[in-house]
Amino acid sequence: MQILNILCNPVIVSVVVLCALSLAKLNVLLAMIVACVAGGIAGHLPLFGDGSHTIMALLCDGFSTNAQTALAYILLGTFAEAITATGLAQIISKKISKLIGTNKFILLAVLTIIACMSQNIVPVHIAYIPILIPPILSIMNKLKLDRRAAACCTAFGLEVPYIAIPFGFGLIFQTVIATNLSKNGMKVSVSDVSAVNWYLGAAMLAALLFAVFVLYRKPREYKTTEADTRAADAVVGPLTKAHYVTMLAIIVVVVVQVISKDLSLSSLAGLATMIIFRAVAWKDIDKQLMGGVKLMGLIAFIMLIAGGYANVIQATGGVNELVHFGVASMGQNKLIAAFVITIIGLLVTMGIGTSFGTVPILAVLFVPLCQSIGFSTPATILLMSSAAALGDAGSPASDTTLGPTSGLNADGQHSHIWDTCIPTFLIFNIPLMAAGIVISQFI
Repeated sequence: MQILNILCNPVIVSVVVLCALSLAKLNVLLAMIVACVAGGIAGHLPLFGDGSHTIMALLCDGFSTNAQTALAYILLGTFAEAITATGLAQIISKKISKLIGTNKFILLAVLTIIACMSQNIVPVHIAYIPILIPPILSIMNKLKLDRRAAACCTAFGLEVPYIAIPFGFGLIFQTVIATNLSKNGMKVSVSDVSAVNWYLGAAMLAALLFAVFVLYRKPREYKTTEADTRAADAVVGPLTKAHYVTMLAIIVVVVVQVISKDLSLSSLAGLATMIIFRAVAWKDIDKQLMGGVKLMGLIAFIMLIAGGYANVIQATGGVNELVHFGVASMGQNKLIAAFVITIIGLLVTMGIGTSFGTVPILAVLFVPLCQSIGFSTPATILLMSSAAALGDAGSPASDTTLGPTSGLNADGQHSHIWDTCIPTFLIFNIPLMAAGIVISQFI
């Protein structure tokens, strides 16, 4: 009977529905809404009524959870679109094409480095992908590069910096970890998080090397077709005033982010710099904003839905049920406890698609649990970071998977589920879980 209750748990039901619909190639946004409704029904929440506790009301109420992140994505998308309009992105793309030559491993290394930089040094997140990758798909085809390797490299660069480096998106994530652990009775600083999270980054690096040099090393044939390069179609010539202003704007974004620790504000400052110094004409502001919405709007809205999903699942009590089941089954065994914590984190993150949003859900339950079982503060940090990051790579609703697909599928030859989600899920979640479980026993 207990097993039946677990199988009917709202978290389990919603994640199974989400994965099934995604594998059937239903649009991710629609799949998330249907999975949310399925989880709500499994949790006995009302579907109809006038109150604020219906499934759809809770879904909409939860939008505010990720509202700041969604706004940051829109502004970052607009900033990236403005960069594109100046032609600087296309110039960089051509320089990279020349640098790559005929070595596919150099290409993959460059993609990885740029993805890492997009999280920290130039925090445009996934907005750069539709600009940079489509123009070099023809090079990938000539090299017969398996795009699953490119998806893994890009996903690595989108995920590892925020897990291991306290700057840019990493500063946001590690602050979320520290804040929520502290709120729940375990005093933690960002430096404490950084001191242990490098273990997770190292495990993911080892997995990436395995994917590139072993698993997806063999050549893979692709048809020579026309890629959608509209995001990178800009006039290319010698460097002009607009290009130098754009470089200045990028520096402004980095500086303002360091000072304010606010991606929305730093993106706005970068846009203001480009407008004030006329790299973007006043009459073109609407055009750039619409381009930013087109580039990142779907991702931003998926993040809003993810916040609503988390709100619905919390209201069902499904996470609590999973935790209580785990506590009952683990006893005082730290190894089993670590396994249960990471598995529940995987299930929750797979559903809501955001590791950032998973932390507040799990911290309130797992901090007391870790303390009662005897995990140290570093071990608890590692388990929470691992549990939150698990599923980010591989979730159909995650920007870590949506981003790579947006570029690699520009010619229609790269499946979001089979070529991005499943490879990144297998390559990164297994080492993340192993590192969290094993290392937490010794620190």
